[in-house]
Amino acid sequence: MSGESKTASRVAAGKAHRNNMPRSAHGKLGKIDRDPIELLEQSSYGRVNRLVPLRYGRMMASPFSFFRGSAILQANDLAQSANTGLVMPICGDAHLMNFGGFATPERQLVFDLNDFDEVALGPWEWDLKRLTASFMIAARHMRLSRLTAEKLVETVVSQYQTRMREYAQFSALELWYERITFDRMLETAVSPERRRILRKGMEKAASRTHDSMLEKVAQFDGEHWTLRDMPPGMFHIHGTNTLFDADDDWVALGNWQAVIKGMFPQYMKTLTHDRRALLRHFTAQDLAFKVVGVGSVGTRCLVLLMLDELGKPMFLQIKEARRSVIEQHFEAETLGHAGERVVRGQRVMQAASDIFLGWGTGPSGRHFYFRQLRDMKLSANIELFDIDVLEGYARLCGWILARAHAKASGKAIEISAYLGQGSQMAEALVSYSKNYADQVERDFDLFTQACRSGRLLARTDEDMAADFHV
Repeated sequence: MSGESKTASRVAAGKAHRNNMPRSAHGKLGKIDRDPIELLEQSSYGRVNRLVPLRYGRMMASPFSFFRGSAILQANDLAQSANTGLVMPICGDAHLMNFGGFATPERQLVFDLNDFDEVALGPWEWDLKRLTASFMIAARHMRLSRLTAEKLVETVVSQYQTRMREYAQFSALELWYERITFDRMLETAVSPERRRILRKGMEKAASRTHDSMLEKVAQFDGEHWTLRDMPPGMFHIHGTNTLFDADDDWVALGNWQAVIKGMFPQYMKTLTHDRRALLRHFTAQDLAFKVVGVGSVGTRCLVLLMLDELGKPMFLQIKEARRSVIEQHFEAETLGHAGERVVRGQRVMQAASDIFLGWGTGPSGRHFYFRQLRDMKLSANIELFDIDVLEGYARLCGWILARAHAKASGKAIEISAYLGQGSQMAEALVSYSKNYADQVERDFDLFTQACRSGRLLARTDEDMAADFHV
């Protein structure tokens, strides 16, 4: 079969998926019949007990914070309705705050998806629905007009559609090498304010290095560096400020070295030979528990301080990998190790991944993945954006998601054919996003009632910090 015939066949196959789910059908939520509190409690099982209230406290900040911390609800809800049947690796939690800037191994600054805790095989549109819903919910939180919120969703979808049409023309290698750099973003920025924000972001990212972080989070006693206790955000598992219960299996290990003793050699084996050689220049100095994000609060997340022969630091994050919410609600082939799932998903979806990305199994059989904690990383503070910059950010997120899906799946032709060139998908997802934002607000009300009634215990960072004298 000729190349043209193959392409035509794939275009036809993509359009045929409209039989599974017409584009207009994406506007409907489908049946939502579940107790959100029950699902949240289910997702809190197995976390560090005394940190679960902090998870809920951070989620109480706003409906948008609640949405960020409750990926399990949308995965559950999407599973109750039809899907396109086009299955591929998806991020699983592609909301607008899970995009960010970081340095490639060649020290080039790129913008990309940066959170893969929920990555799994699933319908491609689930990522797009989570992204568009996040813009609608964030726009309401920022008290933007209804028309502005709708325009942001339309921008995300139209940019995803346009870029996917471009990627349908790319060869496999062209897709593999495609990177959305800050330099390219500057070239495409249409307003002076967008260019100013980008340049400011580049300067900030360049300053966010391991060296710049050292004195902020660690102290030197003349011989050794140790990480500072800053509870509830960071603390030593076996120290006086620990938030672990006395009967926790990690506490019984006695010291931090025992926590990583078994999994670090396993992790090393998942790296390539040259990166293992590089890592051998570093010696572990100290380990602490570090609370991150909203949805991850209470899962076991560690920061390992390492120094090279010249005393230069590197921080490794060791993060627990649990069963993806996508795996829980969509039947597809799965990997036995959740850390390997995260690493494989990140490597295939990102344009360039951390050189120290790997996985291992910790005490009691928990799964973990490793990566650098801070290496010119940058996240967007959308509440400081004006409407023009926010519209530019929406375009960027749509572009990045299209690139990630095209690279990971090799199905840009089929997705592009399904979407077509009209506005049907954008109109449907504006409707979906408004309906789902309404649902999130209802769930948030039930959640706040559960916290006030005592069914759930919620505490803020400030409230918990007051328990300590550091």
